[in-house]
Amino acid sequence: MPTLRHLALTLLLTVLGALPIAQANDATWQALQEGGLVILMRHSLAPGIGDPPGFEISRCDTQRNLSAQGRAHAQAAGREFRARDIPIMAVYSSRWCRALDTAELMALGPVTPTPWLDSFFRERGDQASITQTAQEQITAWQGPGNLLLVTHQVNITALVGGGVGSGEMIVVRPTDNSFRVVGRLSVSGQ
Repeated sequence: MPTLRHLALTLLLTVLGALPIAQANDATWQALQEGGLVILMRHSLAPGIGDPPGFEISRCDTQRNLSAQGRAHAQAAGREFRARDIPIMAVYSSRWCRALDTAELMALGPVTPTPWLDSFFRERGDQASITQTAQEQITAWQGPGNLLLVTHQVNITALVGGGVGSGEMIVVRPTDNSFRVVGRLSVSGQ
């Protein structure tokens, strides 16, 4: 079993980019098995940028949606969580179809659509309110399991100061009125 010093060094080297993602994943998976963490996941692959003109939140046919690869990735991510016996106590998702589909295809529990995870890519005026509510929800999480939040790249960047690729996850630990990054997860879509 790794020591606290080993885990701290692993996290530091991961942040600095000195370790491959697979080794970083191991420490992060171990932390998730203990519970009490929040997983910020960018929806799986949905080719393109933003949403097309005529976007309607209630109509998936007006939105950018998951590709076949994105759907396969979401299913693979769910299988990985189940294989590692990661306790997921609640799943919240942006109301955008690509995020909802990602969360539902992972099949880790009932999915609750919520506006505080919606993209503010086009509507920058909503950024402060959405980010503040998300921060409040994250810092309030106490487990016993983990909280999965499926959202968008702009939302995650606003919360942690760095971007993520499609389907990538940032795992954070809530602290007093804040949170700290525990690690980053990337699951193969194969």
